Amino acid sequence: MERQHTENLFRRYKGKAVTVRTLSGGVYKGQVGEITNDYVLLTDPQTPNEPQTFVLYAAIECIIVGESVS
Repeated sequence: MERQHTENLFRRYKGKAVTVRTLSGGVYKGQVGEITNDYVLLTDPQTPNEPQTFVLYAAIECIIVGESVS
């Protein structure tokens, strides 16, 4: 239940471009795809083979909504 706010935020922006920065310093960009109670799937449909990135909610430091995926 502690990650419920993060899950709800991703549900609000499903299909939109986001940038996620993790506690370890990683930066991931993509469109919000699958959302579970543990992770979010980011995809980039503009690139070949549509790469997928799974980000655990526990690792997220901040989320920036609306930046273009590139």
